[in-house]
Amino acid sequence: MAIWNLGSINADHVYRLQHLPQPGETLAADSYAVGLGGKGGNQSIAAAQAGTTPRHLGAVGSGDRWIVERLQALGIDCSAIQMLPDEATGHALILLDTEAENSIIIHPGANRAIGIRAMLSALSTIGAGDTLLIQNETNGQVEAARAARQAGARVIYSAAPFQIDAVRQILPHVSVLAMNEGEARELFEAIPGDLPVEGLLITRGAAGAEYRDLITGRSHHHPAFKVQPVDTTGAGDTFAGYFAACTDRGDDIDTALRLASAAAALQVTRQGAGEAIPGMQDTLAFLDRQPA
Repeated sequence: MAIWNLGSINADHVYRLQHLPQPGETLAADSYAVGLGGKGGNQSIAAAQAGTTPRHLGAVGSGDRWIVERLQALGIDCSAIQMLPDEATGHALILLDTEAENSIIIHPGANRAIGIRAMLSALSTIGAGDTLLIQNETNGQVEAARAARQAGARVIYSAAPFQIDAVRQILPHVSVLAMNEGEARELFEAIPGDLPVEGLLITRGAAGAEYRDLITGRSHHHPAFKVQPVDTTGAGDTFAGYFAACTDRGDDIDTALRLASAAAALQVTRQGAGEAIPGMQDTLAFLDRQPA
């Protein structure tokens, strides 16, 4: 079994300032940093940190090979990442003030220019028992999900950023639909009744997480771990990537929920997104410190 991921890859440019600029105002930043981001990149990192070698399907601008090299160093198979000469890498410009208020500009860039034929060619070796992760930040989602299901693979779709039209198009090819509580509420209002998927994975913040098995009718719950958050960016991606990796290797749902919840809890105690995701050893050590 193997993890595949058709996912967005972003470079996060973070500027820290005394206050956010007003219209027409020019400010000097107190600090600047560049990190890995994008829901897809984060989920691949999480799956790798959970002990798998995910195969990432995506694209970056040809001038940003450093991103691919950094993902490779984190244990991700990047052989199918397309280097596009006429596209900018997806990126976010993040302005943060001293009160943690922010303003963010996102440019999807190469994430929305993935070559479908090349992507499907790379995906042609996916097989029964494999898992394909998809989020709503790239093009080619429906084509990839259809191909994966035809090959007998499981498809886990994170419906974020939430767009009901995108969900409707891909839903017939999805095995597990992953959402936060707000996204789930929007979905149930827009599509009442039974959903054509095997399971629902719903994160509820401080209320924990839930997996609803729509085949057996059984629900699995796990409470959230109590931590002091420093940066919640990427917590949901950490959870989804860990859950996918754990279930792909054969863990039962309750074990997968516990490990994914622990990894997400530990991740939010660190600064950053993808590069703040803990490895399995740190996650297990965190669990050992929890009350019985």
